[in-house]
Amino acid sequence: MTLTADFKTRLRNAAGFIFDMDGTIALGDAKSGGHRALPHAIDVLNTLKDSGKPFVIFTNGTAKPPVAYANSLRNAGFPVDDGQMLTPSSSAAVWLAKSGIEKVRVLGNPGCAAPLVDAGLNVIGPSEDSEGVEAVYTGWFREFDFIALEAACHSLWHGARLVTASNVPFFATENGRAIGASFPINAMLTAMTRKRPRILGKPSKVAFETALAIMGLPRSAASDVIVVGDDPALEMRMANTVGAQSIGLATGIMGRDAALPEKDRPSILLEDLSPLLDAL
Repeated sequence: MTLTADFKTRLRNAAGFIFDMDGTIALGDAKSGGHRALPHAIDVLNTLKDSGKPFVIFTNGTAKPPVAYANSLRNAGFPVDDGQMLTPSSSAAVWLAKSGIEKVRVLGNPGCAAPLVDAGLNVIGPSEDSEGVEAVYTGWFREFDFIALEAACHSLWHGARLVTASNVPFFATENGRAIGASFPINAMLTAMTRKRPRILGKPSKVAFETALAIMGLPRSAASDVIVVGDDPALEMRMANTVGAQSIGLATGIMGRDAALPEKDRPSILLEDLSPLLDAL
């Protein structure tokens, strides 16, 4: 699909941009352990940087801390500063602090927990014996075991809230879609405790507003923000929830001919980032 003249104007006048990472601007490179850029992605971000237009990269992955992802993208040639890189743990740390929650059991690896630790929260390990846990936060945790399940259930049965980085089953890789970690963990915890997870990463308003704050934009700028991603249940749904504009890319999870519900439809669907680069 080509961009209309009206949408090109929206792009040029946008207040800021939120980009997904995997399947949108880059894919994980198994050989190097880093990332490789998708076509036109580096040029798009360089163009935005040269224009002074604010942008952030918001991955829904929590396997690593934001600074590690930023470094990986820089190694792949992207002009990304540490402060422009966000994970669900970034928005989770903001929400937990605002909610007055201090003691959190993290079902995740050290990269998942890092933003919460940096925010000064009292982070409890997955299977650590501890009373008074106020929230159980689930993220990237392929080491999940029965001991962690029991510890988390104990916290939830005693009043802790269940919150999560993400609750979608798949994400894009160079070899196709891969299974996310938090989705099956959440399913087990919900089955055992009947508590449903509150999502703090994409597509939540919490995630979007955290990105706005990083870009220095007020909430009133939502309709002038462009969200770019490949997952209709994440980036497109987030954009539609807050009234932002969205660009869907058929380079990751989203299919070219997918029949999507209205809440998950992009403002426009592109084969790659070339039309966006041309418009900018």
